[in-house]
Amino acid sequence: MPSRAFDLAVCIGRFQPFHSGHLALLREALRVARRAVVVIGSAFQARTPRNPWTWQERAEMVRQALPEAERERIDVLPMRDYYDQPRWVQAVRQAVAQAAPDASSIALVGHFKDATSVYLRDFPQWKLLPVDKLGHYDGTPLRDALLGAPAGQAQAALTGIAASLPANTLEFLRQWLRDAPLAQLAEEWRALKDGRAAWAGSPYPPVFVTVDTVIRCQGRVLLIRRGQAPGKGLLAVPGGFLEQRDTVYQSAVRELEEETNLAMLEPALRKCLKEVAVFDHPDRSQRGRVVTHAHYFDLGDRALPAVEAGDDARSVEWVAIDRVAALEDQFHDDHFHMLDHFLAITPR
Repeated sequence: MPSRAFDLAVCIGRFQPFHSGHLALLREALRVARRAVVVIGSAFQARTPRNPWTWQERAEMVRQALPEAERERIDVLPMRDYYDQPRWVQAVRQAVAQAAPDASSIALVGHFKDATSVYLRDFPQWKLLPVDKLGHYDGTPLRDALLGAPAGQAQAALTGIAASLPANTLEFLRQWLRDAPLAQLAEEWRALKDGRAAWAGSPYPPVFVTVDTVIRCQGRVLLIRRGQAPGKGLLAVPGGFLEQRDTVYQSAVRELEEETNLAMLEPALRKCLKEVAVFDHPDRSQRGRVVTHAHYFDLGDRALPAVEAGDDARSVEWVAIDRVAALEDQFHDDHFHMLDHFLAITPR
């Protein structure tokens, strides 16, 4: 093996999908280092128009794009988003250290595409090796081409974007389109597109304010299944948009009552309010810029109040908190991480 400048090179991305620009970054990482670690972000999430492929599927795209000898020189690490930058950075550093404990010289190989790339500056312990743009590669139009294609035309749409994809990725996606839940993803894509179109005439990019409610009782948390896109069929905490004449607390209680018909009087509920936290990560919602005020109520060990699904909820259920971790890939937007904030679902 030729002499290389670094023990390890790190590439971080969502790879939705793995395109030729990503392959160029990975080849540069393998050129400068003996081994490479590919950190796959947005792992453990539900399939959505922004994240149509599981981390395992993306890992397979990465491996298939490389010759067999080079596949042996990479490690793939799935990483959840957290929607908490310091915590995410710490988690990435710890995962890389565990994957390559003997690496004394580490390079971070990346490309500054736009504001979403500023994370590259959050790892001062590693040598940053920025790579210039190597073509017009962007995952968003690639996903839009596939999910926005007319019914039955996704394979043709894939042919139309083939020039942006490694040959093995192209073949992987041809097979994926035969088996994927494409109709559901396309429905979600159209709902999000229609929502953006409704605000296209606004003089400024819209910022939406929402409210959510996390209710704990007897070691359980109250969850709904969403009845409408976006997030149709996914788990979520009860919530919705802030009404014009409501405080955030009033809207939270109103949405809770409308979606779950929780059998508990508001004065008693108010006494159980423990915390209100704002979740405002720019990427937390696929709708766009959505800032939510989440209200956390702890009802203690009283009997579970009766609930019944209503309004936008398809179903409602008291779910054991020790089951929530196993359901991570079924949650809408950042609702799993909202629960993690209040209920400490994942290890700190």
